[in-house]
Amino acid sequence: MAENTQSIVHKSVLVAEVLENLAIKPHGVYLDATFGAGGHTRAILQADPTCHVIALDWDTRSLETFGKDLQEEFPGRLTLLWGNFAQLYKMLKKERKGNVDGILADFGTSQMQIVDRDGFSIYRNTPLDMRMSPAHQKTTAADIINGASEEELREIFWRYGEEKYTKQIVSAIMHDRIIKRITTTGELAALVERVTPKDRDKRHKIHPATRVFQALRICVNKELENITSFLSASMQLLSPGGRLVCISFHSLEDRLVKQFFVDRSHEGVVNIVTHKVVTAGEDELARNPSSRSAKLRAVEFLTKKA
Repeated sequence: MAENTQSIVHKSVLVAEVLENLAIKPHGVYLDATFGAGGHTRAILQADPTCHVIALDWDTRSLETFGKDLQEEFPGRLTLLWGNFAQLYKMLKKERKGNVDGILADFGTSQMQIVDRDGFSIYRNTPLDMRMSPAHQKTTAADIINGASEEELREIFWRYGEEKYTKQIVSAIMHDRIIKRITTTGELAALVERVTPKDRDKRHKIHPATRVFQALRICVNKELENITSFLSASMQLLSPGGRLVCISFHSLEDRLVKQFFVDRSHEGVVNIVTHKVVTAGEDELARNPSSRSAKLRAVEFLTKKA
């Protein structure tokens, strides 16, 4: 498994835009709440030789595979923490870390996770797991597919995947799981293909089961709830003038971030730095097609609400 992880080259998105909107300053302390392969962390450390980064991830393999090397490359300037960014405030206080000058969160699922973790890829027949951090989570995607009610499955696929063929897909799941438990990605992908139009996503060139897999991943990992908790915690951890930069990859995430920023702006807690959403330029799109969905928004923290 480790060999697979290291063979996948994950390209961090919007790196220049992240640095610009974090506004790196000498001796600043920055939090990378989604360390991944460390691309953004590396860029921050390289941007100023005196800054320090606290890097967080709930995938221990990411920290072990990429974090240790960065610590050796930038001695004394990188702190690694294992955990979910939804628990950000508690984690930093437990480590006796003070407020920070900037926080970055990239909510995208990395190519390493898709290839290395069971259940994420439609194109690899693996157990239907989808847990980002099995050590933190008990419920798998298979548990949901085989145990949720018809109404619950419809809510999951429509709310988190905006899947227009939800009714047909859920009906097929309810029928098939009586005969045999659905336990692999291949079984679920084949089921979705069977009951939806063959040319439904031909124009977008995506697999028919993409939205179902997205919905399950979001549900299993409580991604939207975690983002909401993270955004609230970030307001407790930023120093005045500090920046919060968020990168989203689908509309559900981006709506959460945008609304949170607007609400805090109206309360006088933040200034919105990116009045228009920031997306990848033509050069980056050519180098890294996966950046096409990335949307960056940033705010500057003013003060805690009284």
